[in-house]
Amino acid sequence: MSGNEELPLFNRIAHVREEMGLSRKALADAIGVHYQTIGYLERGEYSPSLSLALRISSALGRPIEQLIATPQWKYDLQENLWRD
Repeated sequence: MSGNEELPLFNRIAHVREEMGLSRKALADAIGVHYQTIGYLERGEYSPSLSLALRISSALGRPIEQLIATPQWKYDLQENLWRD
């Protein structure tokens, strides 16, 4: 992989949002984006900026590393760490 290629991101935003009983619109309103942006993020069609990732993390009350990672890593919630 060249230095210019972006790694695709794996995310658990939809899972955590649904676990909390939040709609896409409610999360979008909380972080100041359009609700369709949440759909794009959850489907992996859009990678969030660092600023947006931090706002999502804050709104969902989870550290970023529990929400977003590169695909080769999987977050083990019970162990609270990343596994490859």
